[in-house]
Amino acid sequence: MIRTTVLAAVAASFATAWAGSATARDRYVDRPPVLLSPNLAEPWLNQLRSRPVAYRDVTGPVVMAPGRADLAARPSRYGPQAVRSAAVAPEEARRPAHDIDPRFLPTEVDYAGRYAPGTIVVDTTQRHLYLVEPGGKARRYGVGVGRPGFQWAGTHTVTRKAEWPGWTPPAAMLKRKPDLPRHMDGGPDNPLGARALYLGSTEYRIHGSNEPWTIGQAVSSGCIRMRNEDVTDLYGRVPVGTKVVVM
Repeated sequence: MIRTTVLAAVAASFATAWAGSATARDRYVDRPPVLLSPNLAEPWLNQLRSRPVAYRDVTGPVVMAPGRADLAARPSRYGPQAVRSAAVAPEEARRPAHDIDPRFLPTEVDYAGRYAPGTIVVDTTQRHLYLVEPGGKARRYGVGVGRPGFQWAGTHTVTRKAEWPGWTPPAAMLKRKPDLPRHMDGGPDNPLGARALYLGSTEYRIHGSNEPWTIGQAVSSGCIRMRNEDVTDLYGRVPVGTKVVVM
């Protein structure tokens, strides 16, 4: 009887304390779910796709799964894209967002085309730029090209070269995007990047980019984009007067 009375008193005391304690409620009711790193979450993640699920980056802050408004505001090496892909390929989730496909990194290749050494050839379909070299070889780089409606082909020469060029948007671009600056000095934030090769009397250029993750895609207004390190390498290999074939 005494034991029953003591247990009842303890239970009543605990219930009273719980009901009156905002701290206790906050701690247990509003507490985030137990968080796991994505590689541990995979076995049960597919069963919870319809609910917000949270992970903890074991080296950093909490990152919430898609469906939470604060997802993009919480930087982590497991960013939004990484969280979305964690259930499919956790190892890929750890790749930096700015990585590009290895196919678009510079390399030496065999070349059996009809253009003479020293010619720049841009294959807009394959998203590759070739600098033809002697001995049936070429140096190949990945490029970004014109998006639908802005593709073009033709033969020009490099009429000017510039390091960290300034950018003045052409009138047609300003008409499409009136909020663009009328001029931007050269520098790391300039969309022309580290180097530019101007093509004939056109408004097109082969230039660097402050968005290297766009290499290999059709995203520009007609210019040929390269990574800054790649356009710097090309810049040092070709003189003004170089023939450029875009096809």
